[in-house]
Amino acid sequence: MALDIVISTTSDKPIYQQLFDQLSSQILLGQLAEGDYLPPIRTVAKELQISVITVKKAWEELERAGFIHSMVGRGCFVAPFSHSQRMEKRNEMALEKLRKDIEYYKSLGISEQEIIAFIRAAYRE
Repeated sequence: MALDIVISTTSDKPIYQQLFDQLSSQILLGQLAEGDYLPPIRTVAKELQISVITVKKAWEELERAGFIHSMVGRGCFVAPFSHSQRMEKRNEMALEKLRKDIEYYKSLGISEQEIIAFIRAAYRE
C-alpha cells in the first residue's frame, strides 16, 4: 500500500509532525480504514527520502495517540475506529489545537470577537 503523503521542506512543522498530521487526518476521514497495513518504516523513509528515525517517531506518535497498533513481526495497522469514535477524536484534536492557538492570540491582546472574525475570514479563503 502506497501512502498519500506530501512532505514540505519549507514548512515550519517538523517532518515527523507532517507525517502524523497527514496520516491521522486520513484515518479520521476514513481514507485509511481499520486494519489497513502501513508500509514498513524503512520503506516509507526510502520513498519519502527522509530519515528512518523521523518515520519511527511519527509511527510512535500515531500509536501513542491510538491511531495505529503494531504487531511484532507483522507490522503496523490502522486501529479500529467507529464513525462516532473518529468524530470524537477529530473534535478532541481540533479543540486541543484551538486552545493552544487561542492562548497565543490572547497573549497578543486579541479579543474573542476579533478571533472569531479572523476565523471566519480565514475559513472563507
